[in-house]
Amino acid sequence: MVALSAERGFHPDLDSIAGAVTPRTRVIWINSPHNPTGAVFTPEEIAGVAEICRRRDLWLVSDEVYEDLAFARPHTSPWSLPGMAERTIVVSSLSKSHAMPGFRLGWIIGPPALSRYLFVLLLSMTYGSPPFIQEGALAALDGELPEVAALREDYRRRADLMSAILADAPNCRPIPPEGGMFVLLDIRGTGMAARQFAAGLLEGEDVAVLPCDAFGPSAAGHLRISLTEPDPRLTEAGHRIVRFARSLSV
Repeated sequence: MVALSAERGFHPDLDSIAGAVTPRTRVIWINSPHNPTGAVFTPEEIAGVAEICRRRDLWLVSDEVYEDLAFARPHTSPWSLPGMAERTIVVSSLSKSHAMPGFRLGWIIGPPALSRYLFVLLLSMTYGSPPFIQEGALAALDGELPEVAALREDYRRRADLMSAILADAPNCRPIPPEGGMFVLLDIRGTGMAARQFAAGLLEGEDVAVLPCDAFGPSAAGHLRISLTEPDPRLTEAGHRIVRFARSLSV
């Protein structure tokens, strides 16, 4: 695993990725827009990863479930780059872009030769999707829905709102996302572990956030704050987080 660092804004270090490839490596897996950090990899970064895959004859698995929620720059899929369609596997779904996670409908795009193996995998995992969900997915994928763009703009606005409020939290640093539906808050300056901070925040201010330690060591000391609530509720939650952080510095 090649960790993403907060100091780089959770963007990939191409030299580190290339240096981690060994004779046993078969695949590189990337996620952009990234969960939980909200980083949207640049076209140059995606092209750099693709070049490593071509040079070392590797598969590239690209998790693109947040692609419609990229705000800082348009999402770039490695599948679209020269010489990558035959070695790229795109994984995505309607869960985030169309706010329908409960329907559990997603897809994989890859070379035809891969399909027979995917069919075997899917047969062992699911019996199929209900017809009304499949019909809804066809409607969602058949054209550009204004609701998708509106949802993206809602998340962009809420991210700006929450980041501005959290900027007043002492010893904390909000990380404005480049995409997705979360804001990350770096609370390492408080001297508390993320789990401890989150537990105190829930008990003291009735605000639930997610400690990011489970995402890997580079996310330790950060909290993931969801932007799925309406503006007034998010505003209140943000002020409560600031109030809790201030109570720690007294």
